Amino acid sequence: MTDHGASSYHRYLQGEQKALEELVLEYGDKLVRFAYCILGDPYAAEDVMEDTFATLIVKRKRFTENAKFGTYLFQIARNRCFDLLRRRKKLRPLPLNDIGTFTESSDPEEEAIGAEEKERLYAKLRSLPETYRSVLELVYFEECSIEQTAKILKKNRKQIYNLLARAKSLLKALLEKEDGNGG
Repeated sequence: MTDHGASSYHRYLQGEQKALEELVLEYGDKLVRFAYCILGDPYAAEDVMEDTFATLIVKRKRFTENAKFGTYLFQIARNRCFDLLRRRKKLRPLPLNDIGTFTESSDPEEEAIGAEEKERLYAKLRSLPETYRSVLELVYFEECSIEQTAKILKKNRKQIYNLLARAKSLLKALLEKEDGNGG
């Protein structure tokens, strides 16, 4: 499988400016969503995405082929997020609006029900510890492999499997508890 991000970055390092635009188009929204899950602030998430690409431009490091380019970018973004959190000295909860993108339905009633379910799910996701939110975001929304997620979160595979199992279990329990209380 070809890593298009890596080839675009190599072309950018050789002076092709359009390759940087390709990287922003391919990874920009993903980095914003990832940073948003950690920070809970859409504006700070945008800043993290921009800082991540600025790092590529300023440092112009040669990317090694032993990892996927996306994993490399997510590591940079993760570090920027935690730098920002250290400066803030606290975590803030995720706001309730505009998280991710979902398929649209042609039936307004289905859309309303879907939006309500999505809102309910994200409300419960926001109540999870940051590590659980991050592992769920990377594996399920960004479709990162366990290996990529482990590298980004600086954990080993077993820890990621354990975090994933705990996060899913806790999320399920929270949703079932809500259902048991009449929603």
